[in-house]
Amino acid sequence: MNSKLSLTLFFALIISSGLSAQNQENWTHLRGSNLDGHSQSTNAPTTWSDSANVKWKTEIRGYSWSSPVISGDQIWTSSATQNGDEMFAVCTDFNSGKIVKEVMLFKPDSVQHIHPSNSYATPTPCIEDGFVYVHFGTYGTACIDTHNFQIVWTRTDLNCDHMQGAASSPVIYKNLLILHIEGTDVQYLIALDKHTGKTVWKTDRPQEYYTIIEPVSRKAYCTPIVVNINGKDQLISNGSQLCIAYEPETGKQIWQVFYGDDSTISMPLSYGGMVYVNSGWMLPKSGNFYARLLAVDPTGSGDITKTHVPWEIDVDVPQISTPVVADSLIYMVHERGALTCLSAKTGAVIWKTKLKDQFNASVLYASGNIYLFSVKGTTYVIKPGLSYQLIAENQLEGLVKATPAIVRDNIIFRTNKYLYRIGN
Repeated sequence: MNSKLSLTLFFALIISSGLSAQNQENWTHLRGSNLDGHSQSTNAPTTWSDSANVKWKTEIRGYSWSSPVISGDQIWTSSATQNGDEMFAVCTDFNSGKIVKEVMLFKPDSVQHIHPSNSYATPTPCIEDGFVYVHFGTYGTACIDTHNFQIVWTRTDLNCDHMQGAASSPVIYKNLLILHIEGTDVQYLIALDKHTGKTVWKTDRPQEYYTIIEPVSRKAYCTPIVVNINGKDQLISNGSQLCIAYEPETGKQIWQVFYGDDSTISMPLSYGGMVYVNSGWMLPKSGNFYARLLAVDPTGSGDITKTHVPWEIDVDVPQISTPVVADSLIYMVHERGALTCLSAKTGAVIWKTKLKDQFNASVLYASGNIYLFSVKGTTYVIKPGLSYQLIAENQLEGLVKATPAIVRDNIIFRTNKYLYRIGN
């Protein structure tokens, strides 16, 4: 082979490798790159155990319920010591499972009390080519250069009284990093310049809904989504008391739906031009707490509570776990294991069954299957459709509260102790 031909093949290989890296699937946010719980994988595993289909298993220092995010060959997770005196980020190699770097970010002088089921590192990072953004609520937000692992900027002045610990995850939108700071004392959204960390806009929640209620009901743990409605993007944010759509570039309010009461966690959904929002806990004068799922037509403006909510359901709606939509059906699993399939169009119950476990992680859709992850490490893989069809039931050691990532035909699990890569 002559040298000229060799050089041509060499550059062709480089270009091909570069295109392959650009085209490979990443998992950039909580519930995926589109914030919808859908994976592009076509051959995700359906069976595994601690001894089968485990590509690698790596112990991650600390105690955390945040989910993994993936870009290129890097998996990033946030973590913290159990008492919250150290908060850091960990980069793990996708191929080998080797820890590449641990980046110390914050060492608070004191920390707030958290709920026993929470951790000091529950918000999931978000990532893009070259940078990962890690958020710990009131304790700080940081941008890390993923090439040299240097800290680009930090903010420690976005403070609130979480009461039960932070859980809202950040979202990247164009040149912005959007955060929810919603405690018992202050409730606002803020957009930072993702390159510098400086404030671009800040919008307070409408205080007329908050000053009349007890502080315990003002807090929220929500992560927003961005949807395109009639050619314009809307930031859908279901905080305590009401869901509000904002212009993501400016923070200006578009519409709102009021529902009352307390502590939204489950993320909004979008399908077929509609959005679906979780109310958080409703606090009845008697009986058990419950959550509502509301369908909202996002084409209105102002207060659309009475005009643009075609249906709602309040039976076995999860407060923590986010459902997933596939082929016009909504699949949701309650914390206590009630699994429901709904019509996205009407809210009618298509079928319902009871699983034997408890659930915190969100539901995912990959390779034509629905994945449900129990706290005790059991994953139920079911076939979507008009009846309940269990494909497989798989077990891993440890607790699973973090929603896994399903990417490139692999599942990246984060348990209370280990990071797993599961693949066929």
